[in-house]
Amino acid sequence: MRTYHCFWLLFWAGQPHQSFLTPLSKRTSGFPEKEKVLHISWYWLKYLELCPKYLFIFLSLFFLFPFHHQLHSDQDKGDGSLKYILSGDGAGDLFIINENTGDIQATKRLDREEKPVYILRAQAINRRTGRPVEPESEFIIKIHDINDNEPMFTKDVYNASIPEMSDVGTFVVQVTATDADDPTYGNSAKVVYSILQGQPYFSVESETGIIKTALLNMDRENREQYQVVIQAKDMGGQMGGLSGTTTVNITLTDVNDNPPRFPQSTYQFRAPESTPLDSPVGRIKANDADVDENAEIEYSITEGDGYDMFGITTDKDTQEGIITVKKALDFESKNLYILKVEATNTHVDPRFLYLGPFKDSATVRIQVEDVDEPPMFSRPAYIMEVKEDVPLNSVIGTVTAQDPDAVKNPVKYSVDRHTDMDRVFNINSGNGSIFTSKPLDRETLLWHNITVIAAEINNPKQSSRVPVFIKILDVNDNAPEFAMFYETFVCENAKAEQLIQTLSAVDKDDPYNGHQFSFSLAPEAASSSNFTLQDNRDNTAGIFTRKTRYNRHETSTYFLPVVISDNDYPIQSSTETVTIRVCACDHRGKMLSCNAEALIHPTGLSTGALIAILLCIIILLVTVVLFAALRRQRKKEPLIISKEDIRDNIVSYNDEGGGEEDTQAFDIGTLRNPEAIDDNKLRRDIVPETLFMPRRTATARDNTDVRDFINQRLKENDTDPTAPPYDSLATYAYEGNGSVAESLSSLESVTTDGDQDYDYLSDWGPRFKKLADMYGSMDSDKDS
Repeated sequence: MRTYHCFWLLFWAGQPHQSFLTPLSKRTSGFPEKEKVLHISWYWLKYLELCPKYLFIFLSLFFLFPFHHQLHSDQDKGDGSLKYILSGDGAGDLFIINENTGDIQATKRLDREEKPVYILRAQAINRRTGRPVEPESEFIIKIHDINDNEPMFTKDVYNASIPEMSDVGTFVVQVTATDADDPTYGNSAKVVYSILQGQPYFSVESETGIIKTALLNMDRENREQYQVVIQAKDMGGQMGGLSGTTTVNITLTDVNDNPPRFPQSTYQFRAPESTPLDSPVGRIKANDADVDENAEIEYSITEGDGYDMFGITTDKDTQEGIITVKKALDFESKNLYILKVEATNTHVDPRFLYLGPFKDSATVRIQVEDVDEPPMFSRPAYIMEVKEDVPLNSVIGTVTAQDPDAVKNPVKYSVDRHTDMDRVFNINSGNGSIFTSKPLDRETLLWHNITVIAAEINNPKQSSRVPVFIKILDVNDNAPEFAMFYETFVCENAKAEQLIQTLSAVDKDDPYNGHQFSFSLAPEAASSSNFTLQDNRDNTAGIFTRKTRYNRHETSTYFLPVVISDNDYPIQSSTETVTIRVCACDHRGKMLSCNAEALIHPTGLSTGALIAILLCIIILLVTVVLFAALRRQRKKEPLIISKEDIRDNIVSYNDEGGGEEDTQAFDIGTLRNPEAIDDNKLRRDIVPETLFMPRRTATARDNTDVRDFINQRLKENDTDPTAPPYDSLATYAYEGNGSVAESLSSLESVTTDGDQDYDYLSDWGPRFKKLADMYGSMDSDKDS
């Protein structure tokens, strides 16, 4: 019974009610128009003592806003002596209680998605004593869910892609929507998917949200982008349910389902016959509706009369076929080529072979145009040979060139002088024969590399060049000579038939069979020489002694003439001299000395010691000379008194009173009295020379002008060979014959005992009167 009653109470309390201020028998049904109140009396709370201490009250959000519940105790007499208090989740904030009446109210709407369960505790206490009159009761309020949240997709926009030409039912993408309502209560959170936009191309599974293709053979080339709108509706899709939508952008990716096709069957191009190799002639392109690697095309020339004359490559950026020239074109030989070009996809999908062969072909006609071509030589290069002794103006070979054009313009020849600066060769401008214009020498230059130019006479700009290599053949025109300068020695104690030197020779010529030299003594030395020569027959020869002993005091050096001949035609020979010195040697034949003076003074010093002694003596003498020069320099007053050390011959005279004894180089007394020139006085700034007689200058006229005087002295110095160097300074301080007033200086007044009379200054005018008064007053002061 206890369990039954509890279950019934829970079920009853969870239903919508009016205000339960009356017994159960008077309960009404329906929705009250007034504020909905749940009145739980303490009678029922006492009845709950038979059950657990918890009261579960299920409230639906629809009936709880606004709502009013009331707690009432049997001890409440209505006199205000009791006070109701409420604690627990949301008490005082979300739920408030009237402490006098026990009415419980919600201050705002309850949302199950925010908090589905609230636990409250209620109690009635005596207001005066504060003691509870009833035990504390706890009850749980669970919020029943209503469908107040629409389904929400996980993404606002979905992006997906599938290959074109996919089968029906191919998976595209899965969309997902969630509902915040309680999935365990009713159908509020049961979502059903449907497609609003995108038929008939796509479909969606109502329960899973999987989008699939619904149309066969969707072609990207017809349409590439699709926008599908999917709806998610709760309440299992029934009417009154809430819904949400999302957009799915679907792109068809390309597959190779289109073969390449030429837009035209025949192409025509023109190419000048002078087109360089590997140069483009034209471009062709096969159209392919596919993209990326499915549109990649490879071109090839399959047949045609120009199969070996032209080539074709693919431009990876534009997928065009570029036709290029592989061999030189010649209008005169062939002026029209017909090619068959094929375009093939490089990536073929076997699934679509049924659509036809993924290749196409077209015909290409190439017309060769005639151009004015330069002359063409019969060979790409010429090699000629000529002997070095060939006479001048001898023809050594001929080059040939002709105009390849149909008009066959005449050609003239010339030598590029940049390749023949010395003008050794020349060419006949009419027939191209090359001949010599200067002597040739193989030993100087073996090969001559020249360039011959052939140009049309009517159009000299049309020209071509060809290299000509001319090899100079050897002629025996050089005599053999020693391979090196030979200077040997023979010991005084040498024995007869002793080998003292081996000779070898060289020849600038280069005979075909190699060098074969023969050695012999010159006829004048063959019988009277103290040495013999033996030819070894291997292009070397040995010098041997003829007698037993040699004396260097009698003959210290021998000169042995040797004749060297070659074996070519014409035979060339030369005479070379070997210098043989007689030297003193030890018993093993090692040279000791080759100088005769060493034997005269056997106990003397060696050459090195003598040189060292001489060097010491020279250094000592130089030291003494420098020391004496320094002492003399200290005693002698320098001619130049200056802050800087000027190395020129400049003599400074800073004296206006007649000069000093050291100014004889330029005596300024001559300037005061030009008539009293001492002709016999020698100059001290140059070395006296006896080759030149002392010059005598003309006597200057009395009262000569200073300018005339200086010009006269300047002219004399310019024409005088014994004058100082050009960087010398000559000073001419000519002051004339002097003043009638004589000197005004008081320097000599110290030596005068008598009084000075300055009255004559008054006679000179008012300018000197003040000076006369001043000196006169000084004399009067002294007398007093």
